[in-house]
Amino acid sequence: MSTYILLSALTDEGAKTIKNHPQRIMEVNKEIERLGAKVVAQYATLGIYDFVSIVEARDNAAIARVSAELGARGSVKLTTLAAIPVEEFIASLK
Repeated sequence: MSTYILLSALTDEGAKTIKNHPQRIMEVNKEIERLGAKVVAQYATLGIYDFVSIVEARDNAAIARVSAELGARGSVKLTTLAAIPVEEFIASLK
């Protein structure tokens, strides 16, 4: 499994949904699992992103599907980053 970081910025519609139905966050996490990925950690943040999620997926295609499915709803804008453990990164430089 590969690790990815999802940076989420809610749209006005998404913010309204979360305010009225906060449990929706956990429902979306279950939907992510049905799409073939797993949320390992998740944080609500202050600043330009509302949530930072650490997600595992089998490959780039799997996480691209998750990002496309969630982004198509219009309630969130996502930035998806592939994350490489530092040890692996250092080893790749040798």
